[in-house]
Amino acid sequence: MATQWESVIGLEVHVELSTKTKVWCSCKNEFGAEPNTNVCPVCLALPGSLPVLNAQALEYAMKAGLALNCEIASYSKFDRKNYYYADLPAGYQISQYDLPLCRGGYVEITLKDGTTKRIRLHHIHLENDAGKLVHAGDDVASATTSLVDLNRAGVPLIEIVTEPDMRSAEEALAFLTKLRSIVKWIGVSDAKMEEGSMRCDINISLRPKGSQEFGTRAEVKNVNSFSAAVRAIEYEIKRQAAILESGGQVEQETRSWQDAKGISVTLRTKEQAEDYRYFPDPDLPPVVLTPEDVEAVRGKLPELPDSVMARLTQEYGLSAYDASVIVAEKEYAQWFDEAVKLAGKEYAKSIANWQINELNRVMNAKGLGPDQIPLRPEQLVGMLQLMEKGTITGKIAKTVFEKMVESGKDAETIVKEEGLSQVADEAELRKLAEEVVASNPKGVEDWKAGRKGAAQWFVGQIMKKTRGRANPQLAMKLVEEALEKATSQE
Repeated sequence: MATQWESVIGLEVHVELSTKTKVWCSCKNEFGAEPNTNVCPVCLALPGSLPVLNAQALEYAMKAGLALNCEIASYSKFDRKNYYYADLPAGYQISQYDLPLCRGGYVEITLKDGTTKRIRLHHIHLENDAGKLVHAGDDVASATTSLVDLNRAGVPLIEIVTEPDMRSAEEALAFLTKLRSIVKWIGVSDAKMEEGSMRCDINISLRPKGSQEFGTRAEVKNVNSFSAAVRAIEYEIKRQAAILESGGQVEQETRSWQDAKGISVTLRTKEQAEDYRYFPDPDLPPVVLTPEDVEAVRGKLPELPDSVMARLTQEYGLSAYDASVIVAEKEYAQWFDEAVKLAGKEYAKSIANWQINELNRVMNAKGLGPDQIPLRPEQLVGMLQLMEKGTITGKIAKTVFEKMVESGKDAETIVKEEGLSQVADEAELRKLAEEVVASNPKGVEDWKAGRKGAAQWFVGQIMKKTRGRANPQLAMKLVEEALEKATSQE
């Protein structure tokens, strides 16, 4: 993108709530059932059927609002959003328009450089999900035929609408990651994008840098993963910049993201709110809440990610970014806390480094989720304690780590079985140091010429001969002694 443009990004994030039943009826709320088996007259919008609000869905929506720093409205209502689509049998969606349940709010995000930014929310409203269309093609834009599954129709859904506060794909990714962490943390949703329980639409426009006026925005739908969101934003920025730089005008429209091709395509011209002909749903009463109702729900919230982040940075000295990675999943934070409890506060930074750099790498490579951590906290702590004692080197620790993941055995057992204990016998290492020095006169000449880095090369040779088990500090000391001896004898 040319440097003269600034991107303005807002998100509409749909999060399915993990209630046992749907929002307007008692049908099961579950993923993966046979098509059209979890349906009833309410789901199918048969004449004479009436919706009844699921109290747990209301509570979950309130919990999300409180966790996201929203004001919970004392009075809100449900409205009919009228549009015709194959996955909406009633011809309208029961949603909230002008009086939503949760108003305002914000999410604090942490970027990779450690800086933080507050992303404001406009509101959160409660509604029902539509059914699901199974397209015969890459997506809705290219499908030749579609099948309708109404199991999802009526699943409780909150829509989280941000202000246009994001300026890059990185910020949008940080927001989505933090949002997913919070809704999972408080237990209101599993937020599995691969199953559709968390989805987002992206509103994006460009404006000249320094301008306060908004440009014409496009909405991008069919974004089914965090990586797709990043690619869609980056593509749309380039597309709109090319239009503006050629003297054209960006059209307000809804576009569909085709992830396999890495492009967005026109889906339809953008509707305005009045196109939906909102009006209060006559079958549902307003939601009236007292301050006591709100505080009762607030009391059910666990310690939230921001509070845990503050604890990790203040008590253990972790960087803001490292702390944000650990609290991204509740299971990760619990794993970290258990490891620190076992090892002691002084090990906190080492635990964080191994968890973020090595454990997460292994989990990503194996495609494991946060509930599938392949290492127990006590296993990592045991390995770190062996390093502290000098039993194993840092290089050998990586080998031990991999073997712990694969075998499930503890570090001490692996070290004994594999013979991986550090070589710290001074006589043995002195002999090796003298051998490598004697057999490499070129390195001795480099040392003599003042290239002190040559000593590290000799230490590397000792490490090769001991398969990385030599005590590096002792090896360096003995190499330098051998070099001094060799040069003094010349």
